[in-house]
Amino acid sequence: MAVRTNSDKGTASAILDVAERLVQTRGFNAFSYADVAAELGVTKPALHYHFAGKAELGEAILARYTARFTRALETIGGNGTDAAKKLGAYAELYAQVLAEDRMCLCGMLAADYHTLPEPMRQAVIKFFDHNEKWVAGVIDQGRHDRSLRVDGASREVAQMIIGTLEGAMLIARTYGDPDRFSSAARRLLSEITTTTRKLERPLQAGEIR
Repeated sequence: MAVRTNSDKGTASAILDVAERLVQTRGFNAFSYADVAAELGVTKPALHYHFAGKAELGEAILARYTARFTRALETIGGNGTDAAKKLGAYAELYAQVLAEDRMCLCGMLAADYHTLPEPMRQAVIKFFDHNEKWVAGVIDQGRHDRSLRVDGASREVAQMIIGTLEGAMLIARTYGDPDRFSSAARRLLSEITTTTRKLERPLQAGEIR
């Protein structure tokens, strides 16, 4: 078995960086190894050295993105604030991605779901399942600390929140107007928080909290 050097690891990371951005801006089916190779100035065989095929590359992108997103949720969950503020911080994760003119990686992959390899399909579902469980937990906290006013099962409310944020990203990107997302996120949060917020202007990135 070949021993991977630090240089190899750096190249693999650069490949993932480029491929992740391409998925978030074009979709999984709209880029090729040739696109990645051209951006990095390497050959396609060099990419195959690190990732045998596009399916393996896709799995690696998903694993890294999911791990990063999970760490962000753990940080938000451990900050000791009330549930309403945690939901604001959660919405901010989406706003930060959109501010870079990108979409949620798994949201983009969901659009290509039926053409993805099975391991990637399962990874996308796992990502959303984990998010739904996390948001549902925040909803439960909000019922307890009375920072949220919600009706219905917590998991169903979580599905509504995530679906709204993902959809708002798509529409905002279509118009090239991140304020559309911020406004939708603020409206959503104001409808379920116990403290009514004025909606005289859309929030900018960094203000959803």
